[in-house]
Amino acid sequence: MLYIDIDLKKELIEHSKDEFPNEACGILAGRNCGVKKIYKMKNSDKSATSFFMDPQEQLKAMKEIRASGLDFIAIYHSHPETEAYPSAHDVELAYYPDVSYIIISLKDKDNPDVRSYKIKDGNIAGEEVKTV
Repeated sequence: MLYIDIDLKKELIEHSKDEFPNEACGILAGRNCGVKKIYKMKNSDKSATSFFMDPQEQLKAMKEIRASGLDFIAIYHSHPETEAYPSAHDVELAYYPDVSYIIISLKDKDNPDVRSYKIKDGNIAGEEVKTV
């Protein structure tokens, strides 16, 4: 289970809408499965169907996460036109088996869908996202 404050969840959705029609992406940091901080990243792919985090931004975020005593707990990205479920490309690029993968679907822009998954060795397992 992943816990996220309602304001942080709204921030994820707003970032996704701001990047539309391209995918938004970023890193979430926290403690004990609770999201404490969002690191919004540039999508170097500038694509509606894929994302690639800017390596310099990613390194900076990872250093800041370590320095602040938080844990790297999730990677998030949006699906501007499709369901909040990992694509084959998402699974292929799931290099961190211990983190959560959050997908924000804007398929219904008036009612965005935020879902989380664990992806390990190509296997996808849904994970509850609890808003606190």
